[in-house]
Amino acid sequence: MFCFQCQEAAKGTGCTIQGVCGKQPQTAGLMDVLLYAVRGEAIVNRALREKGAPEVKASRQMIDALFSTITNANFDDTALKAKIEKALAMKNELIGTAKKRAIELPELPEVSFHPDPSEYESAAGKVGVLSMENEDIRSLKQLAIYGVKGAAAYAEHAMNLGFEDPSLFEMLENALAEVSRPDIGADELTSLVLNVGEAGVKAMALLDKANTSTYGNPEITKVNIGVGTRPGILVSGHDLKDFEELLEQTKDAGVDIYTHSEMLPANYYPAFKKYKHFVGNYGNAWWKQREEFETFNGPILFTTNCIVPPSAKATYADRIYTTGSSGLPGATHIPARVDGKPKDFSALIEHAKKCTPPTEIEKGEIVGGFAHAQVLALADKVVDAVKSGAIKKFVVMAGCDGRMKSREYYTDFASALPKDNVILTAGCAKYRYNKLHLGDISGIPRVLDAGQCNDSYSLVVIALALQKAFGLESVNDLPIVYNIAWYEQKAVIVLLALLSLGVKNIHLGPTLPAFLSPNVTNVLVENFGIGGISTVEEDMKSWIA
Repeated sequence: MFCFQCQEAAKGTGCTIQGVCGKQPQTAGLMDVLLYAVRGEAIVNRALREKGAPEVKASRQMIDALFSTITNANFDDTALKAKIEKALAMKNELIGTAKKRAIELPELPEVSFHPDPSEYESAAGKVGVLSMENEDIRSLKQLAIYGVKGAAAYAEHAMNLGFEDPSLFEMLENALAEVSRPDIGADELTSLVLNVGEAGVKAMALLDKANTSTYGNPEITKVNIGVGTRPGILVSGHDLKDFEELLEQTKDAGVDIYTHSEMLPANYYPAFKKYKHFVGNYGNAWWKQREEFETFNGPILFTTNCIVPPSAKATYADRIYTTGSSGLPGATHIPARVDGKPKDFSALIEHAKKCTPPTEIEKGEIVGGFAHAQVLALADKVVDAVKSGAIKKFVVMAGCDGRMKSREYYTDFASALPKDNVILTAGCAKYRYNKLHLGDISGIPRVLDAGQCNDSYSLVVIALALQKAFGLESVNDLPIVYNIAWYEQKAVIVLLALLSLGVKNIHLGPTLPAFLSPNVTNVLVENFGIGGISTVEEDMKSWIA
């Protein structure tokens, strides 16, 4: 096993015995084979696309497969094997279509190699990360691949709401095909990485359109963090379509619905506020689920990552349900939609009715809903505050949370910021400071939560609007500091998206990615000003003072 795609890579270099996330070696191997099979599909579908005949069903299947390999999404070996077989079958079908059309295919192993299930374990060693021997080429290829995975996650959410962009499929498949070339060089790969970043912008814009067209623009909302008196269902992950269908199926069931971690921003959408049994948010970021799922008492639905496999002593393991690209051995999996009909959550709902209500772990409210439409509605107020000096700086603290003690840095950093600084956030990184009492500036809260990690797009829209409002030549001329916490591949695509838009001087923490070789790191530092973090005191002096 070798995996270094997330921030928790063992010893800062890579997981080799088992994943810090809980992923077992055979599971990591299956993901390597699945990714290899998907690259083969992408190569063939790109050849078909060049002749005007791409298979959209293959593009959709690849998106789901890629999402399944993201950190903490799917731990179910049986499900992963099924996805490999589906990918290989799809690749064979595409090859057959190419032969019928007399379309010449590249002579690459990904196209010709078709392992059967008995060969998956041995194939993993041949097709995994370390099969790319040159350290710098490997680093750039993995950077592109991880960006593609993140963009695929956002594309799947948009697809679930009926929104697709063929040009996005084309960009992602082209990236997967290009990284499969043995002759591709560092300069080409650097350009490819930025192209993946452009795909990220496109994916996040598409998902933003899908979410807001379907559920309305997020609005300023006070979210209850206490509990009700009825049994509840806790929804984690990111998929709003799943959330909507569950709300609809439970409106007369006598159970309450709560969000957890990255599903918190569902509270901000107008369409969900009509459901009286939607109580609010329970708990904190994903990594605290082992303690918070125990006290919730009811079933938990994972619509996507981030899953932490339960410990052997956990009492809630039989209360876990998964759906979509997520999977966990022993958990009940809710099947996909068939013929456009909603998913069937009846088993989950019946389970909830037999459970006791959640145990209250906190009381009060948190405020969110500051996506681009809401902030731009306050634009005059924000601009006036900047011009008057009431707001001196905006600090983008988007990204991911994690369990390492070093992430306490972000709580301390937010607490130490001068009272004339405003935090722009999205993603579960906000749980490090969204329950602090940081006050407001002329009625503008000092923590503006745009939503999920994909809503980092909103922060870009806000920054570009401020650039225009102040008549600046570059977004880098704004009084903005980027202090971004990362964990997995959706944070990687957010980073690449920002780089593709020309944003510079982004600080990543708590550590730089293990998959960046020293030479690739130097390129990012020299060309984009990418940097790490140090101590709160030193970073305050360097960035804020």
